[in-house]
Amino acid sequence: MRKSLRNRGFLPGFGMTMGYTIIYLSLLVLIPLSVLFLKASTMSWEQFVGTILDTRVLASIRVSILSSFFAACVNAVFGVLVAWVLARYQFFGKRIIDGIVDLPFALPTAVGGIALTSIYAENGWLGQYLAEWGIKVAYTPLGIWVALTFIGLPFVVRTVQPVLQDWDLQMEEAAATLGATRWSTFIRVILPHLLPAIITGFALAFARALGEYGSVVFISGNMPLKTEIVPLLIMTKLEQFDYAGATAIATVMLVASFVMLLIINYLQWRINKFDAAR
Repeated sequence: MRKSLRNRGFLPGFGMTMGYTIIYLSLLVLIPLSVLFLKASTMSWEQFVGTILDTRVLASIRVSILSSFFAACVNAVFGVLVAWVLARYQFFGKRIIDGIVDLPFALPTAVGGIALTSIYAENGWLGQYLAEWGIKVAYTPLGIWVALTFIGLPFVVRTVQPVLQDWDLQMEEAAATLGATRWSTFIRVILPHLLPAIITGFALAFARALGEYGSVVFISGNMPLKTEIVPLLIMTKLEQFDYAGATAIATVMLVASFVMLLIINYLQWRINKFDAAR
């Protein structure tokens, strides 16, 4: 009897909970995304291809994907560094820094965009010194990259930090006993264990950056063919009452995001399989 209760747990049975899960996901995810595809299907194939292959649309897709990718790469490196410091060291003000990491989560993205624009504009606190070196951040693709890096950092830190906190230090001690240097210990022992979390954080930061609007719209300058991102172009289409065109662009980005998630999951599966075989 006790074993039966232990298996059942405190929640309702599988059938009921599975039903709630499917209904919940359908109302919030599956049905809205299905409507997106249905709306795009009202266009003919020639209209759909013509919309996607438009020079302005291709330029915005290129800006969004490249900026998001490079921002996620930077966050994958420095996010691990921040997570390492927070997980391994005790120092004065640690809790303050730990809280600052979550600011992009709590801060409205529009506020972050205005703050970044004010700082990195040519007459801004940092922008005026960068301008002396010929580096212009605000209203350039570089500004988009800065904004996307700002909003993506917490995803990597909060994904990697728990893994580092649960890491068994005896593994490092064993490697040091066998004569491994600190660098080789990190590369050969710690990094393979962190890699799935790093990939997950990278994917989350990349996906978040692809759909970012508020923090980018102020600092980018919104110049077509140069600094216009996909979310802004979709908003422009909607303001022009081109609902079919906006839906077509959104559908392409949805498919691209889905393919990216499949690739990330495949890489995680391969890494976990390789670790299990070692």
